[in-house]
Amino acid sequence: MAPAETANKAKPAAWQQLKDEIKQAAKSLGIDKIGFTTADPFFELKERLIERRRKGYESGFEEPDIEKRVYPSLNMSEARSIISIAVAYPAKMSNPPRSEPGAYRGILARSAWGKDYHHVLRERLKRLEEWIAERVPDARFMSMVDTGALVDRAVAERAGIGWSGKNCAIITPEYGSWVYLGEMITNIPFPPDEPITEGCGDCTICIDACPTGALVGPGQLNAQRCISFLTQTKDLLPDEFKKKIGNRLYGCDTCQVVCPKNRKINSTHHPELQPDPELVKPLLKPLLTISNREYKARYGDNASSWRGKKPIQRNAIIALGNFKDHTAIPLLAELIIRDPRPVIRATAAWALSRIGGEEAERALHKAREVEQDPEVLTELERLCGEAEE
Repeated sequence: MAPAETANKAKPAAWQQLKDEIKQAAKSLGIDKIGFTTADPFFELKERLIERRRKGYESGFEEPDIEKRVYPSLNMSEARSIISIAVAYPAKMSNPPRSEPGAYRGILARSAWGKDYHHVLRERLKRLEEWIAERVPDARFMSMVDTGALVDRAVAERAGIGWSGKNCAIITPEYGSWVYLGEMITNIPFPPDEPITEGCGDCTICIDACPTGALVGPGQLNAQRCISFLTQTKDLLPDEFKKKIGNRLYGCDTCQVVCPKNRKINSTHHPELQPDPELVKPLLKPLLTISNREYKARYGDNASSWRGKKPIQRNAIIALGNFKDHTAIPLLAELIIRDPRPVIRATAAWALSRIGGEEAERALHKAREVEQDPEVLTELERLCGEAEE
């Protein structure tokens, strides 16, 4: 492609040539897989999004305007094509620290291993923008990662990156579903790639394995029941979900871990995405007293930090309750009295109740005598009543 080519004047053959050159250059730009599709509306997606909203399956983290999710031109008026990229991330940890009685550990989902993938993919997309702009001076771009208006998986599926699995993840033949996705709307009319025809067949392992039944059907997710979503909320969780969360601090990988297409796949070629074992499988008790400054210094560059420390601390308390860690009772008893956050106090009360024993019961009764928040007091009354039965 000659540097003088412009997005308005080049012939189709020139765009095919540039597309081929981009694919050849992708690895050098840190991109593992790249695909192209038109900027046509995602009509097949619209009804699914409307139905999902009607059923109350949304997480609330999505772009609220369904039209913007369906029509790329509403995000960029001169949109002609969309480039989809995938960057593979690791699925295994070398020498993970052991979780032991008195020193129990939580776990972050693989999407929070290494450097925050939002930053990594934005940097990759910026490299790609600069690479194309050198060759097409009047090229225009609008790049997005995860929090953009478009549905990453819908773009990736149509661009031939992979197929949409029954676990609602894009599954690539090369890297399984262990990939981060991003896309770039552009005014360049690239020829589109063909979607991948491979699929999941009759396999329903992911649906059967979902801890909370959030996968309500093939490719259908009720985000309100998904542990990955629940671990990122800031409110008090129902007991049903607390028990299902186990020791997860952020996210859930169950539907990907059980997927046969992910078997034996572990991508380790991006150093910045490799996990620090002590960071992603941390001791639980220290998380209960970590300061804002300490949390920011330790987790500020991690994808899990976007919601702040409160959800992580709440989930650490839940994990200690699920482990029934008696050594955590003094810490939990302190939280239930002194922490200013009602959700943390109420969750600490649940954990003490789950651990059980005289020391835990005394802490619950003491807290009930001084608690002022109506919601926390209701929880304490319930838990104390259960302990007395």
